[in-house]
Amino acid sequence: MIKRLVIMLIAIGLILGGIFGFQAFKNRMIAAYLANLKSPPQTVSTITTTTSEWRTTLQSVGSFNAVEGASLSAQVQGIVQKIGFQDGQDVKKGDLIVQLLADQQIATLQQYQAAATNAQITYDRDSRLIKSSTIAQSQVDGDMAALKAAQAQVVAQQALVDQYAIHAPFDGRLGIRLVSLGQYMAAGTPVVTLQSLDPIQLDFAMPQQALSQLQVGQAVTASVDAYADQPFTGKIVAISPLVDNQSRSLTIRASFPNGDHKLLPGMFGTISVAVGEPQNYIALPQTAVTINPYGNIVYVVTDKGAGPDGKPQLVANQTFVTTGQARGDQIAITKGLSVGQTVVTSGQLKLNNGTPVIVNNTVQPSNDPNANPANPN
Repeated sequence: MIKRLVIMLIAIGLILGGIFGFQAFKNRMIAAYLANLKSPPQTVSTITTTTSEWRTTLQSVGSFNAVEGASLSAQVQGIVQKIGFQDGQDVKKGDLIVQLLADQQIATLQQYQAAATNAQITYDRDSRLIKSSTIAQSQVDGDMAALKAAQAQVVAQQALVDQYAIHAPFDGRLGIRLVSLGQYMAAGTPVVTLQSLDPIQLDFAMPQQALSQLQVGQAVTASVDAYADQPFTGKIVAISPLVDNQSRSLTIRASFPNGDHKLLPGMFGTISVAVGEPQNYIALPQTAVTINPYGNIVYVVTDKGAGPDGKPQLVANQTFVTTGQARGDQIAITKGLSVGQTVVTSGQLKLNNGTPVIVNNTVQPSNDPNANPANPN
């Protein structure tokens, strides 16, 4: 009985030893296979790092507005007798815009002018008679008072007649006509808008931290969607002395020459202000930098020498970098790279540390420092 039990235990031990031995052998073989297993090469595009001059810029947005702009209207009510402009016409200061019917007011003016002329004649005659003591001084004094009163009536009536004519208060461009001939207009009815277009100004906001970097006369550059490829150059003409207590920002006003009238009031503009001295930084396409919570990385390609087939063995490895400002499609690298390194610009999602790569630069991501907007493709 004991002999049988011993034989059974030995058999069980051999079976278990064989099972565990086979499992260990299998694990060793799998580990050896995985150790010799290499990732297939991944196709990427690359760029060789170089430095370029980089100047820090402050960015903001704002709206263009006219230095002078008004909605023209009459001070009095009346019927439109004459329209002296065409839609969108450029006018000079003093040009007639609209004339209201003022026949009754003009007739009254002529009546007052006749009365003033008669008062002047009476005063002149009595002034000569006073020299011969024919009339009393009080008569001449009364004539003088009557003359001044008549002249005041003429001035007041002339001012009223002038209110029936609307003239351009400054040089500019008119908008769309809002009235028609024969139309009755109440006082204050808008007739047309008038905007001065040259120069034109743009108001934008900057955080209070930027105040020390800004000054009146500083050059600025603006871009608008209507002329995406054309920058407009102007200068700062005023800095608000009041910081908004909600946003902690201040308003800046810049002026732009606009002789060709391309910029119009109400246009939305993106503005850049260059500050500080130019610096030399490595500039990469923004697609080359991978943003991670633990740091920004790029993949640097290194040559491990010729392989068995005689071709170079290229391997990509992660490198942490410190980034600066962005401009157009580029971003500045302030730390982590040196000139002459080869950096992956596309295809990073397929890479890990030590992944072999094949470089194909037939298609490259956009790398324009002046792109507006960035990455237009």
